[in-house]
Amino acid sequence: MAEKASGTGADGGVRSVQRALELLAHFDDAHVVWTVSELARATRLPKTTVVRLVATLEGAGMVWVRPDGQVVPGAGLLRWARLGKAAWELPEAVQQVMRDVARLCAETVSLYVRQGPVRVCVAQQQGPHTLRHVVTPGDELPLWGGAASKVLLTDASPDVLDEVAARSPGGTAFIAELREQVDDARKAGYAVSHGERETGSSGVAAPIVDGEGRIIAALALGGPTGRFTPGQVARFVAVVTASADEISDLGLARAFPQP
Repeated sequence: MAEKASGTGADGGVRSVQRALELLAHFDDAHVVWTVSELARATRLPKTTVVRLVATLEGAGMVWVRPDGQVVPGAGLLRWARLGKAAWELPEAVQQVMRDVARLCAETVSLYVRQGPVRVCVAQQQGPHTLRHVVTPGDELPLWGGAASKVLLTDASPDVLDEVAARSPGGTAFIAELREQVDDARKAGYAVSHGERETGSSGVAAPIVDGEGRIIAALALGGPTGRFTPGQVARFVAVVTASADEISDLGLARAFPQP
């Protein structure tokens, strides 16, 4: 029991693994290089703990401590990146459908899956405009806002909805509104959002399902709110829902791991 108490997190996960992953999560496009002291401040962990975590991660090739003492992503991540790409790369037929959507709507189209408390972009085709929706494959976005989130949550349990709402800027007070939004998306078969995650950004999304009708992904169109007028939104909804159905018929569930 003592071992469980010291090594298990509040959600049942292994605390040391959680801490290591949280440390790795601080590496992003804007923060590729860290010192141990900076990581300790960012993670709010004791410096001695960070030193041990870094040593463990370096041994696994997940980080590299340069001769100057700074910590950067490790070469071992290249293998994981290759495996991730192989597992989640979409069939050409699905990519063509997404290219057609981007061409017909002149907006950026993305495909999202739900993983834990976030949605992850696994594929994208950019629209032709210079001013456009900017999300790249691999990006994680919160589930409390955006059309794709509503679609991905339509088969989620009440406990998941409560957790998502608690993570939102509105906190638990947002639970009732989130449930209503998700219910509306379930009934309509699509979702529309304006400025929920970011002011000035709008989206339209529809579900992609497997052979049993279970939602496995969301096809989403995103762009500046000024281009998402009522008339355009109606046209976008028609294109996105039809395209999501086409992708569903192509058997996307067999193309990559079901989230």
